[in-house]
Amino acid sequence: MKFITRKKVLQLVRFGIVGVIATAIHYGVYRVFLKWLNPTLAYSIGYAVSFIFNFFLSSYFTFKIRPDINKGIGFAFSHGINYILHICLLNVFLYLGLPKSLAPFPVFAIVVPVNFILVQTALTRNKKNAKSINSDSSL
Repeated sequence: MKFITRKKVLQLVRFGIVGVIATAIHYGVYRVFLKWLNPTLAYSIGYAVSFIFNFFLSSYFTFKIRPDINKGIGFAFSHGINYILHICLLNVFLYLGLPKSLAPFPVFAIVVPVNFILVQTALTRNKKNAKSINSDSSL
């Protein structure tokens, strides 16, 4: 049995591309709102903005599936878990004395692998019934 397939490697590369863009959006929004809000609230707003972008690009680009309400619910649930991990770690790093502007970076480094597994599971768990974007040319 082969666990590491070309398809999985390509998914991981696409996930990385989407993740870098989503992380840049998240961090950019965080830095803008950090001027007026506490770090947790600014971070949460950044997370919400990047979440929307992330869902659609993860569906269409990373896993090549059509987004639908069920996948959206699964994605939201996986990101709910991920969000809690983000906020806890952010506050740990702030407590340890990292500057507000740098505290998100170790958080991102820790949560990315966890997020890949959660998102992949949420978006592809029912692959037999999933509609691939390649199976319908009406997009």
